[in-house]
Amino acid sequence: MAASSILEGVRILDMTSVIFGPYCTATLAEMGADVIKIEPLAGDEIRRVGRPANTRGMGPAHITLNRGKRSVVWDLKTPRGKASLLRLLRRCDVFIHNLRRDAIERLGLGYEAACSLNPRLVYVHCTGFGEGGPYAGKPAYDDIIQAASGAASLLPRTDGNPSPRFLPMAMADKVAGLHATYAVLGALLHRERTGQGQTVEVPMFESFTHFLLQEHIYGRAFVPPTDPAGYPRQLDPLRQPLKCLDGYISIAPYTDERWVRFFEVTDHADFLKRENLCSARERFRALDRMSAEMACIVADKPLSYWLMLFAESDIPASEVKDLDAVFADPHLTSVGFFERRTHPSEGDYLQMRLPVRFHGSPSAEVRAAPHLGEHSEEIEDWLREGHET
Repeated sequence: MAASSILEGVRILDMTSVIFGPYCTATLAEMGADVIKIEPLAGDEIRRVGRPANTRGMGPAHITLNRGKRSVVWDLKTPRGKASLLRLLRRCDVFIHNLRRDAIERLGLGYEAACSLNPRLVYVHCTGFGEGGPYAGKPAYDDIIQAASGAASLLPRTDGNPSPRFLPMAMADKVAGLHATYAVLGALLHRERTGQGQTVEVPMFESFTHFLLQEHIYGRAFVPPTDPAGYPRQLDPLRQPLKCLDGYISIAPYTDERWVRFFEVTDHADFLKRENLCSARERFRALDRMSAEMACIVADKPLSYWLMLFAESDIPASEVKDLDAVFADPHLTSVGFFERRTHPSEGDYLQMRLPVRFHGSPSAEVRAAPHLGEHSEEIEDWLREGHET
């Protein structure tokens, strides 16, 4: 019997939109799950983000975040649309949505109602803020979560500009999406062991704050606190890419042994003697001085020189690349990270492969991102006929 992909046979009813939920369900689809995405009549708004003029309502974010899924459009306010959705719900393993509680209850799709139709259902609610707190039910977007979690206060600590700023990516959305992914997998494992489904809440605020404070909790981990929150190593203004003659380099000696080796291989071992940095404890306390000296040392030679020297000396270092340069990275090319594919209507596009590899199972064949409602009739026919598709 041929081996199956990790999640082959798992069917997911997806009523999420934008990034948080779709990133989760796209990841599950790449692991082999059959993800059926229920979209509103106008479609998930992420379809229109960055959309080229010559496409059929399909921008780059949609191609990436909704890969591997089937798209269904049913008017859930009509008896027919509602009946189709309920029939589909009975035949799914997971139902995941990001509607507010009052909205999902109005649709008759709260946990109790859904579970009465399908007792083994894993019911996942992607929400902004967890139940039980004063923010419960409030709308949440990435900017709101970065502001509320303290993330927007990090950059001012490193560059002296006092204005709070967002980290320039949808980090809270994506981190919460990964929390939702393991939540689905954990609930499915629980069901396999017990035969019982359950409801799972994945709040973006708590998910991102949990991620942020793994190191930044710092002295607040103790009661009473021994230091303020904020991991000093990450907030060190000198811990930044360094300018060399023709570009920028990132160097991470990190261990004491590598710091000593850095000064030796660059012919600046005298610096440690001159500064009386003779022990590991003294060097640890002088990381700021050593970082400042490192910046001076690398400034007078080209990037290629330093990359070769540090590779030979086992000192971690990397060129600081522009985003566009990443697409030609030799490592990513060698491992097949980017795959050029052809969409049936949109032409050639790049797909990123799942970074995690399951060596005991084959990779799933990932569908191209669907057009709005592309699979509505297919799913309707399957539900009427009662056979697999």
